[in-house]
Amino acid sequence: MGVRHAREYADILKDLTAAVGEIDSSYTFFEMEPEEWEALTVDDRNEVMEALADDVFFGLGEDPVIAVGNGVITYNNKHHIIEVSQGEKVTQIIRLI
Repeated sequence: MGVRHAREYADILKDLTAAVGEIDSSYTFFEMEPEEWEALTVDDRNEVMEALADDVFFGLGEDPVIAVGNGVITYNNKHHIIEVSQGEKVTQIIRLI
């Protein structure tokens, strides 16, 4: 199916990278331990979050709801958005068009 979008992928990836970076324990998506995450440099952490955002974006095409750390990322194809939630709150909305 894929995630349909009209915005530039680079812009979506930038927004999604920032959003997943705000999710508590998002690094656990890659089965990293807190000590491993803490040992990374800021640049390395940014690279991990960008890889996570890329994986999630393409994964949403197969499964519209993906758990990441203490959050959930949902693809809403009717409204052409990706919602990033923690607990009961939507913390970010990434527009796809």
